[in-house]
Amino acid sequence: MESENPGRPRLVLVVTLAGLFAAYLLYQVLHAGHLEQTSLFYVGIPAAIAITVAITARPKSATGMAMATITVGLALAGPLLGEGVVCLLMSAPLFYFVGLLVGVSIDYARRRGGHAVAVAAPLLLVALLEGATPFTSLPRDEEVTAVATAARDTDIEAALARPPAFGPVTSSLLRLGFPRPLGSEGRGLAVGDTRTITFTPRRSLGINAPLEPRAMTLRVAERAPGRAVFRVERDTTLARWMDLREAEFRWRGRRLEVTFRYRRTFDPGWYFGPLQRYAATQAAGYLAATFTS
Repeated sequence: MESENPGRPRLVLVVTLAGLFAAYLLYQVLHAGHLEQTSLFYVGIPAAIAITVAITARPKSATGMAMATITVGLALAGPLLGEGVVCLLMSAPLFYFVGLLVGVSIDYARRRGGHAVAVAAPLLLVALLEGATPFTSLPRDEEVTAVATAARDTDIEAALARPPAFGPVTSSLLRLGFPRPLGSEGRGLAVGDTRTITFTPRRSLGINAPLEPRAMTLRVAERAPGRAVFRVERDTTLARWMDLREAEFRWRGRRLEVTFRYRRTFDPGWYFGPLQRYAATQAAGYLAATFTS
């Protein structure tokens, strides 16, 4: 039986630390350049981990070592970098996908030659540049709509004019840690009327991190029969996730449509775009149900 190399555990530790150190250095550079919401961050960091691991130790499986190092990095990101639960849950699949792509390409290239790297390298470069400049960005302006039908005795216009009674969130995605509305101040549907909605405070995973209060202030910007548009004036709730611009309500009879218009702030768009659209649609559906129940 072949004895295990006594220096192997130490090598694994060194390689893991090297990969995490490379990721941390890249994080600091991108943070200083205000690029922490771009593809350079969400694609570049896992790629840097996988490449550093492969170059440092040349393990039997660059893929396995990269996956393990990324897992450790994600576990430390909350306490050390102060990231929240939602951010980690949303970014983890992308980190693993990029690490898997780079690791598999390196492993394949070592066995069969450099053809896999020749294919993966251009794909990785395109993914890194997406969103880094205006010329390499996908469209950012988004719009989602949800519809709800009110009970027969529900006056939708009156419900929209008064402070809502927020019920429990039923969406599985939104219950993962997204901010939940607690209460609202303000009433009326005339142009200029305001609403200030208080949300659950942000709970960072940082060590001894205090709770951060969150709220959103909206003002009625447009009004017509069966239609009201609320424009966001101040937002400490979703600003880390998306730039919500306005919420439009259209009602006729028992039917209520809620439309959110926002600007995507995270890249790559091919990954975060669908995630944000789904989350925004779920939130619009929750709001529509609130005013029709």
